[in-house]
Amino acid sequence: MKRVLALFCALTALLVAISCSEDHGSYRIENGMIVFDEPKPAAGQQDMLGFAAEPIETLHVGFVGLGMRGEDAVYRFTFLDGVEITALCDLLPERVAKSQEYLTAKGFPAAAEYSGEEGWKALCERDDVDLVYICTPWQLHVDMAVYAMEHGKHVAVEVPAAMSVADCWRLVDTSERTRRHCMMLENCVYDFFELTTLNMAQQGLFGEILHAEGAYIHNLAPFWDKYQGNWRLEFNRTHRGDVYATHGFGPDCQVLNIHRGDKLDYLVAMDTKSVVGRSIAEKSMGAADFANGDQTTTLIRTANGKTVLLQHNVYTPRPYDRMYQVVGTKGFAQKYPVQGYAFEPEQLEDIDHEDLTSHGFVPAEVRKELMERYKFPFAREIEAKAREVGGHGGMDFIMDYRLVYCLRNGLPLDQDVYDAAEWSCIGELTAASIENGSMPVAVPDFTRGRWQKLDGLHFAE
Repeated sequence: MKRVLALFCALTALLVAISCSEDHGSYRIENGMIVFDEPKPAAGQQDMLGFAAEPIETLHVGFVGLGMRGEDAVYRFTFLDGVEITALCDLLPERVAKSQEYLTAKGFPAAAEYSGEEGWKALCERDDVDLVYICTPWQLHVDMAVYAMEHGKHVAVEVPAAMSVADCWRLVDTSERTRRHCMMLENCVYDFFELTTLNMAQQGLFGEILHAEGAYIHNLAPFWDKYQGNWRLEFNRTHRGDVYATHGFGPDCQVLNIHRGDKLDYLVAMDTKSVVGRSIAEKSMGAADFANGDQTTTLIRTANGKTVLLQHNVYTPRPYDRMYQVVGTKGFAQKYPVQGYAFEPEQLEDIDHEDLTSHGFVPAEVRKELMERYKFPFAREIEAKAREVGGHGGMDFIMDYRLVYCLRNGLPLDQDVYDAAEWSCIGELTAASIENGSMPVAVPDFTRGRWQKLDGLHFAE
């Protein structure tokens, strides 16, 4: 009788599980939660947490994609020590020629030139390329990055690194299998305010961080026609969700130590209808529909009970805003629309101030002193040159400088392949949530359970 009862209970549990599970191809719905498929790793595949490759004294770099961002990157790299630009590639040969001028103008050896649909493959196959720097349209990132890693190259790839969860896993698995770095070129984590605030957080100035906010709010009306073939507007026309989350999300994940003691657990998302986006697409493309909402909002909860708020809006006439906010038990930071810090008075006992309360921002002179005191060492070291060379106020140059420094010295990179996957997967996850009535979505653990292996975020020195 006991065996019969046990069998009945087991069958009942199985039937309940089946009834609560619904397969949607790349994901399934289990007990009211969307869960994306997780591929099995190859035999012997090792994680890349804290990974450091052999040092490269002179870093040989090949650039793929020489449009707006790629051309600027070539220019910045001519100011970095220990670098040799050995190859340049773009679909259009005239762009290659233009970037080549940066090298000849500074007396550097001419780089090998590639163009056309398949030129990037030949670049990746060269023996004299250590790093492939990819600045192409989003949809091309993963195939190029995977091919480069499979040919023994480290990879730096523009944001977002991937546009689907499956492609995020491709980056992770290829990096782990080939033991090659794959870093997403998220420049906003190197902005001076974000870096300084991160340092304050790591020094305990905010107490325990409970919540962070980030966004990409940028009216792209002046820029839509700059994207070759209208590829960016076309992607937004056919995709819902926060398709461009990383600029706001990256700094949030760093201050929350994501996959370095905490992990993203689940999210919910919703969007408005498309009015402005649809109008733009109708005028420029003759499109009758537009999937991406004018405003998309996402809430995320971590395993340790922290939360993140994200927004995406590239259509309406809002001032540029990455929203960056950090909410701690002892302090608060905000970058937009006005930079400011607020603290419990005891957090600033060693700073001369009068009548400081947590009900308002610290005075301007206190904020200035704090930002000078807590400036990251490498930001302090390279700040003057970064501001001179430029790139979004200097943060692009700091990003490149750190990438080169770590590769040349055989150190772990500031951003790893799990950052690239976690920050990029938000696009498809939010779309799934929205398309299922804002249903919760489990965020994949790209470390496969190893998210506590590292104790906090630490930049290699």
